[in-house]
Amino acid sequence: MRKLRTLNAICDTGTVLIVRLPTAEASYEVACEAIAGGIRAVEVTLTTPGALDVIRRLSEEYPEAEIGAGSVLDATSAYASIQAGARFLVSPQVDLGMLETAGRYQAVSICGAATPTEIVQAATAGADLVKLFPSSVLNRDYARAVLEPLGHIPLVPAGGVSPDNVSEWFDAGVAAVGVGSFITKAARRDDGGPHPVRAAAGTFLEAVADARA
Repeated sequence: MRKLRTLNAICDTGTVLIVRLPTAEASYEVACEAIAGGIRAVEVTLTTPGALDVIRRLSEEYPEAEIGAGSVLDATSAYASIQAGARFLVSPQVDLGMLETAGRYQAVSICGAATPTEIVQAATAGADLVKLFPSSVLNRDYARAVLEPLGHIPLVPAGGVSPDNVSEWFDAGVAAVGVGSFITKAARRDDGGPHPVRAAAGTFLEAVADARA
């Protein structure tokens, strides 16, 4: 049931927030504001300093949100992430150790893939979702073409997604999208109104809802 809740949070909102920032405190603060803005699935990449501590802290303080780990390259980092409280694991590639660990502990697995062969391999190996990566290079037309024969595989593009193009991704048939800098770097655009990260999260979620309507 817990795994289903995580999958539902991702698929219902159509959004995974990817947090990759220079410090643990910045990552924590941005994640908190994004959750306040309506984000329900937050991926903290393991390339972030102190990532496991951030995951542990967010998991304890925001039980209503689904906190995950990104850049999970192997079984060792998968287990460490789950022990810290991660409910979903994201990798840039297909790693059987990560998938086995996710399955053993009932965490949602999202494997990265670029080609049709890799996408099918990820799904066959047990990935719950397949991350189309890097989607800043593999554009919406590519996703549409891939999904024509592989529409049964839920794709989640990550990289370069914004409110300006999110409708094109959903028109192509993806299940959800990963968003990063539009939300995580919103603090740099502070205009004195509501917290910029919280506002950006709301703006992005509205764009996703409109795109899926």
